[in-house]
Amino acid sequence: MSDFERRVAALAQFRVPDPARPVLSPDDDRHLRAVLRARAGEEIVVSDGRGRWRLCVVTTDGVEPVTDVAEDPEPVASALYLAPLKGDRTEWALVKAVELGVTDVTPLLTARAAVRWRPEARTRVLARWRRLANEAAGQCRRTHDLVIHEPVGVADVPAEVAVADVGGSPDWRGVHAVAVGPEGGWGGDEWSPSRRRVSLGPLVLRAETAAVAAATLLGALGSTWGWRDGDARIDNDEWR
Repeated sequence: MSDFERRVAALAQFRVPDPARPVLSPDDDRHLRAVLRARAGEEIVVSDGRGRWRLCVVTTDGVEPVTDVAEDPEPVASALYLAPLKGDRTEWALVKAVELGVTDVTPLLTARAAVRWRPEARTRVLARWRRLANEAAGQCRRTHDLVIHEPVGVADVPAEVAVADVGGSPDWRGVHAVAVGPEGGWGGDEWSPSRRRVSLGPLVLRAETAAVAAATLLGALGSTWGWRDGDARIDNDEWR
């Protein structure tokens, strides 16, 4: 059994400050024993969110290491600039971005956004998003955290970030960051005419579906998944 297969087979993965000295938080220890009903001798994974991890076994009063500390390589950088959506749809898209290997998410404040953050709510919302992202990382055995940045406006988005657009190009070569719009779409003059635009396929997608589609294409075509590099193109009727 490979290291990753053993990690998949483990009961759960938990965050610890230092895998060299693994100590679960009181909440995680309670979840392990009361919710997951862990038994002594069952294996779990502990990780620090910076790539370092090890396997441990559950004991009667804690966890005990059974492997050395290992370190996963830094993932290929891929970023989503995501306009906040109504209800819990942003949170759903965020969790999927974690599972698909996106490394960075930046909330994007757009002209037609249906969600307007009050300044006093921003800290609370971002804290919740980061907590959900950390939980999702444990579920998919990811050992490098998804980084969630502070919100930015369209004018502050770096020039190398492409824009997902119905009329965009099917050519994704060299795209490692993409902006996905809100329910109402982009404003007519929101982006410079020189901004690169890329397609998410031939159909109009819901905003949260567009975010997942963009995350998938970043992973599959941008080498995040270790797939072929260079011939990254998606057409209406073919993938080549």
